[in-house]
Amino acid sequence: MDDKLLLDTFIKQVIEQGNYTELDRNYLYNRILNLVGEGVEKLTTTKNEIIDLKNELVEYAVQHGKVGETLNEQDCLGAELMNFITPLPSKVNQDFWQTYQQKSPEEAIQNFYDLSKRNDYIKTKAIAKNIYFPVETSYGQLEITINLSKPEKDPKQIALAKKMKASGYPLCQLCMENEGYQGRINYPARANHRIIRFNLDDKQWGFQYSPYAYFNEHCIFLDTIHEPMEITKQTFNNLLGIIEQFPGYFVGSNADLPIVGGSILTHEHYQGGRHTFAMEKAPIETELKFAGYEDIQAGIVKWPMSVIRLRGNSKEDLVDLADKILKTWRGYSDEQVSVLAESNGEKHHTITPIARKRDGQLELDLVLRDNQTSEQYPDVQHIKKENIGLIGVMGLAILPPRLKDELQEVEKYLLGQENKMEEYHQVWADDIKQKYSDIGQDNVGTIIQQELGRVFARVLEDAGVYKHDETGRMAFKRFVEEVGIVD
Repeated sequence: MDDKLLLDTFIKQVIEQGNYTELDRNYLYNRILNLVGEGVEKLTTTKNEIIDLKNELVEYAVQHGKVGETLNEQDCLGAELMNFITPLPSKVNQDFWQTYQQKSPEEAIQNFYDLSKRNDYIKTKAIAKNIYFPVETSYGQLEITINLSKPEKDPKQIALAKKMKASGYPLCQLCMENEGYQGRINYPARANHRIIRFNLDDKQWGFQYSPYAYFNEHCIFLDTIHEPMEITKQTFNNLLGIIEQFPGYFVGSNADLPIVGGSILTHEHYQGGRHTFAMEKAPIETELKFAGYEDIQAGIVKWPMSVIRLRGNSKEDLVDLADKILKTWRGYSDEQVSVLAESNGEKHHTITPIARKRDGQLELDLVLRDNQTSEQYPDVQHIKKENIGLIGVMGLAILPPRLKDELQEVEKYLLGQENKMEEYHQVWADDIKQKYSDIGQDNVGTIIQQELGRVFARVLEDAGVYKHDETGRMAFKRFVEEVGIVD
């Protein structure tokens, strides 16, 4: 492949993919030269894809002192370079809604998704590094991801961040003010970030994609006002309103209490996308009829957590029933199974709701959450210590990057080879050794994957309110009777 001048090739791609023309070539040349450093105009490349070209420009800028060596500084420059192919927010929104109304919502959504990948806001190359595999369990096919896409914090970055004054702007990473934000040592680059505005029950909301997506078209719906997460009747109304405006997507909310909530509880937001999770495939285990809502199909889902599914055609009835279940659960206690609505003035109960459209009907999964901690499965902490948020609730485990290397050492241990296995994996590894008598080089990886899936299922069971035994089933029945069911 013939070498080409790097800067000229990048500018050619900017003109082809952005809103610039040949008349803008000199302008682009000088602006990029200023960002990257003189001398880059002599550099050659064999690359053609704009993200690869951007990476080479950033590498040159680091080598020649135009940008620091920390990953955040490099990301800030990279986002600024990709901003050259990213239309202004007003143009992105205009194009989205024009396509939405004149062609189809699906095409508008697809175009915005393609832009978010093309301009490297969605880090497709980084996401491709993640380790992913499905695992068959008694609850269906759970999914495991070892997250290698998000770079670990650079020690130099941590040191520099300590010297920086607290900014307080933007207030958080979900605020609208992130759109076009340059970024800094201790805050991600957002120069190439765009948000679609839409109306949700007479309020303005935003729609964007997640930079480090965990599943197909992983997106975020966010309130334009910085307000704390709260699960209320309005939440159910919002979720069902979103799936009506964004066809083909599911949408769900993290719970609004610590421990059972997500990582950002300070800003009202939901997560969605185009992915079928194991929870959605899970069947109804016990059918229910709620008094006064006989037209709504309902039931307890066969799932490791405690889930009530509602399905029907009436949005109003679904919202009303979901609200009734929420209010009942907020104040419900059952001391026989250590279920307490509150203790020492702290409220313990809330719901993780998920909405989708299936076979033309609206569907809500309501996952009962209780933020009291349990020591039932302390041995699973070696795999994942974080809260079980929305994505985990639905059956996708997002495991820390340390496991990539640590599991290789577990493999060596199981094969009787010299290893540096962490002590906290010892009990788990010994259990596996005892369980399988035929561990060999050909199957050790598969065995570890299967056992990871079983550990994840146990984590979900422990995060569920009602256990999967006769006592738990009877206790769950007592709760739905409290809501009001038809025998």
